[in-house]
Amino acid sequence: MRLGFKIAVRFLKSNLGQTFLIVLGIAIGVSVQIFIGSLIQGLQKSLIDKTIGNSAHITVLSAEEEEETENQEIIEDYDLLYQEILGINAKIEDAVVVADYPAVLEYEEDSQSVLVRGFDLAQAEAIYEFSDRLVEGRIPKETDEVMLGIDLKDKYKLKVGDFVTLITNKGNVDEFIVSGFFDLKVSSVNKTWAVTTLKSSENLFGLDRTITSIEIQLAEANVFDADLVADQIRQTLGAEYEIEDWKSQNEQLLSGLSGQSISSIMIQVFVLISVVLGIASVLAITVMQKSRQLGILKAMGIKNSAASYIFLFEGFLLGILGAILGIAFGLGLAYSFTKFAINPDGTPVIALFISPSFIAGSGVIAVVASVLAALVPAIRSSKLNPIDIIRNN
Repeated sequence: MRLGFKIAVRFLKSNLGQTFLIVLGIAIGVSVQIFIGSLIQGLQKSLIDKTIGNSAHITVLSAEEEEETENQEIIEDYDLLYQEILGINAKIEDAVVVADYPAVLEYEEDSQSVLVRGFDLAQAEAIYEFSDRLVEGRIPKETDEVMLGIDLKDKYKLKVGDFVTLITNKGNVDEFIVSGFFDLKVSSVNKTWAVTTLKSSENLFGLDRTITSIEIQLAEANVFDADLVADQIRQTLGAEYEIEDWKSQNEQLLSGLSGQSISSIMIQVFVLISVVLGIASVLAITVMQKSRQLGILKAMGIKNSAASYIFLFEGFLLGILGAILGIAFGLGLAYSFTKFAINPDGTPVIALFISPSFIAGSGVIAVVASVLAALVPAIRSSKLNPIDIIRNN
């Protein structure tokens, strides 16, 4: 094998122009794989973050209706249920109890419907990250403080410290101080959410118990297991509770992501096929070009297996060089794309997503493909008859 390796290196050095072109072809194939793959993964991650990045992946609701709250579904003994949910599956990272009730927000002569969301704001921070989403002011701390979306601020020209009135569907009226404004990057949320504490929610709606749901967020690596975890929660808690997960509520998004993944894989496969065919054809020609040298080597006693190793090592070396150069090209292309394709605010249209495992995998695939492409010329070289070669030359 060592002899085959040395001869392979000599063959590659003997025609540097041809070697460079093969390496460049492999590098272009690898760079296209990395660029397309990183682009699609970045786009998918961006879509997922915008859809569920700061929201619940799974929601637990009561399946029993309560007459006293006009058919609003209340969760009994939510403290015990909260602890039970956290222990159901290790993929569950955070959970928060929520009190959701519709109300009408009035400010001066304007009014509109809002969703009053009462949180244990310390719990909610793990999922919604309100402290990072604050545009102005602070998170509600005192009773009768409310935090509104940035769209409501712009619509009504509100300021921190202004008073707004919330009116429930039962006619309860209470005045709240605007403590701050948030931006969750979702227009429908910024226009309709009025975030307050659980105590403020109880006071507004005149209830001793207000919890309507428990929202759950999974670890980032397990986001796409939401349906499986939801099924496990459903089996554990029983029919008394209704379990919703983001996948069942975003089927069109999942369909689009699946289509993107399939198209990305198809592009990468065809690029890989073209690289393999290119390497195989060039190395096959090399067998013909080096037939005289191979014939002499065989006449000197080199075995057929050693002759095959020459071209297998050529494929391996070409694959290594092409993979290294291709990874550099691919990362450079992806980085350049984020600098030229930008939004008006200067942020990339698609954020750069670098997956070390994907990049390493692309390099390994290139090397394996190069070795496989060298199999045909390797087999062909092993079948060369030294007597015929010397006689014809």
